[in-house]
Amino acid sequence: MKIKLFALLLFFATAQANAQSLPTTKPEMVGLSSARLARIDTVMNDYVRTNRIPGAVALVVRHGKVAYFKSFGKRDIESKSPMQTDAMFRIASMTKAITSVAIMTLYERGYFLLNDPLSKYIPEFKNPKVITLSPKGDTVLVPAKSEITIRELLNHTSGITYGDPLQARYYTQAGMTVGLTPTDGVLKDKILKLAKLPLISHPGEEFHYGMSVDVLGYLIEVLTHKTLDQYIHEAVLNPLQMHDTYFSIPENKASRMASIYRFHDGLLEKATSKYFPYPAPQHYFAGGAGLVSTATDYSHFAQMLLNKGELNGVRILSPMTVELMTRNSIGDIFIFTSFKHNGIMGDKFGLGFGLRTAQHTGYEELESEGQFGWDGALYTRFWADPKQDMFGIFLSQMENYWDENLIGKYRVLVNQAVVAP
Repeated sequence: MKIKLFALLLFFATAQANAQSLPTTKPEMVGLSSARLARIDTVMNDYVRTNRIPGAVALVVRHGKVAYFKSFGKRDIESKSPMQTDAMFRIASMTKAITSVAIMTLYERGYFLLNDPLSKYIPEFKNPKVITLSPKGDTVLVPAKSEITIRELLNHTSGITYGDPLQARYYTQAGMTVGLTPTDGVLKDKILKLAKLPLISHPGEEFHYGMSVDVLGYLIEVLTHKTLDQYIHEAVLNPLQMHDTYFSIPENKASRMASIYRFHDGLLEKATSKYFPYPAPQHYFAGGAGLVSTATDYSHFAQMLLNKGELNGVRILSPMTVELMTRNSIGDIFIFTSFKHNGIMGDKFGLGFGLRTAQHTGYEELESEGQFGWDGALYTRFWADPKQDMFGIFLSQMENYWDENLIGKYRVLVNQAVVAP
């Protein structure tokens, strides 16, 4: 009986472990070259050796199987703690993709239509104003031509930013900082302050990256009468078995957090995030940032998207909804943002994701049309490539490091390893 009980417990433990990660395979079994993937090791180790990054985790999945998964360098330099593949990272704006999927689960349940005005659900956004410049160069507020819609929040054409210089005076008067809003208090308080601030452009006319997805986070709270943290766990994280993804990290997992670094006088120096001071419990659940995750957890999310909304028999979104989210939703609007270099964003935007819809002279890198994904300000990235049935995840923790192009090289190193369908 003891042997049978032990075998049964072992079976369930093994089944649970397998359910929590994608299957692993040899690269050649999914059309990748082991020798070519080894070039990732060479580049990553060089960046660690020359103190350009403290450490990183890199993961590649093709045809639903993990073909490459390695860690490099240190999780924390001072304690000499090696980076492990289960290290936890502040994924910053990669949170936006998860929040976008969460709001679309409510769309599928009939809570709203994409063209609904935001003010229908959050009346404080009624009658927005837009900043313009007078002939004398003074700022003047004019009525917006239209209300902000939910679609425009998803594709960053709402006119809401992280605080354009023209908006600085209005942000200061409202007690808001230019940039990511401080993460004290709760989401509702910040969004209702934001609702009173002028837009940088008329809704639907220009792409401006900013707090639009934070507004979607609060919209989720309004529609569900739950905190964003609760709903994201119920609708996305728990069904996808993303059990290492949190706004508030359990004490028993805090030791796995990768430390943040920045350059100071040419050397790596530990940095302290002023927005989400982990491991302290969080109460401000920003839809646009704030989640901590692992490469394994985020691989479940990325694979679900490549599978058109389903993973391991659990459906999060319909195939039609994923197709809607990953096609151009901004028409001919030009994407202009500081994150645009090296093709990180792609040339268009869907509903929650940057997209590559065309190749451009002087802008082209080794990538497929149709790929989609997003990045995080602390040096993280994921992208999914439906044409190659593949995705890559890169996680490091560097502050103000977007002038460096390792994160762009990584995508090239992954794509050059494809040698067969």
